[in-house]
Amino acid sequence: MTTDTDDPFPTDLLDVDDLSSTQLGAVLDRATELKAGKDLTQLPRSTLAMLFEKPSTRTRASFETGMTQLGGHAMFLGPDDIQLGHGEPLKDTARALSGYVDAIMARLFDHSDLETLAEYADVPVVNGLTDDAHPCQTLADLLTIREAFGDLEDVSVAWVGDGNNVARSFAVGCGVAGVDLTVATPEGYGLGEDPIERAAAAGSAPTMTDSPADAVADADVVYTDVWVSMGQEKLREEKLPAFEGYQLNRDLLADTDARVMHCLPAHRGEEITDDVLESDRTLVWEQAENRMHAQKALLVELLA
Repeated sequence: MTTDTDDPFPTDLLDVDDLSSTQLGAVLDRATELKAGKDLTQLPRSTLAMLFEKPSTRTRASFETGMTQLGGHAMFLGPDDIQLGHGEPLKDTARALSGYVDAIMARLFDHSDLETLAEYADVPVVNGLTDDAHPCQTLADLLTIREAFGDLEDVSVAWVGDGNNVARSFAVGCGVAGVDLTVATPEGYGLGEDPIERAAAAGSAPTMTDSPADAVADADVVYTDVWVSMGQEKLREEKLPAFEGYQLNRDLLADTDARVMHCLPAHRGEEITDDVLESDRTLVWEQAENRMHAQKALLVELLA
């Protein structure tokens, strides 16, 4: 289940293209085996430090429960416990924690802070989310799609909405995995050049459009996320008018049987309607559970 010695697993996971396609496949394979109870790998006496600048339900619960199931321990360090870069320099925090724990998961605002932690830590650093990227969500997303369709090669996916951190990592992950992706975003709210170029370098660039209808027309899966991300609340009134027509609702999905994904939390009635989210076409709850299985697999690859 481990990767080839000629393709050594990376020390850290800062974004999903830190993994090769072979390594990504190995993580997804192991996640499947762990979820089915066929892989009984344990990480006894291992401790994961979880650094949070942003609150989260799924990130904390999935990592903490996952480490417990692997026989290890997860230590929560929230904004009131540790002030990254304020109480002491980030590089000092990274080196001090490296003496106590076996890995660090960090959910931060600034991606450069994550890079500093990884530079100075002597243990693996995992991106639990930054304003730039959310690779652990992408691992869960790809696992969910593979479970629903049996493989990733012949699946067409549409992203409809904001080109945010989740979208950027997902686009890059689809490039690594070879997934056919179309991204529909309003003008001014696209992915940006960097993730498109990285997706292309990894294997395949997404098709870009500003038409949600065109994006979903031939899609097997339609994926969305909130239009106003955490920390952007002051931009709410400015952003919302740009997303008219981008809501996942029965009208947009009327001519497709596509399954629906959302990384949660959802703003019901905004980027997705309640009836679509609660319909039998949703994969949302599988996505949420698969955060734990994918992250367990990642931690085993990093630590075992």
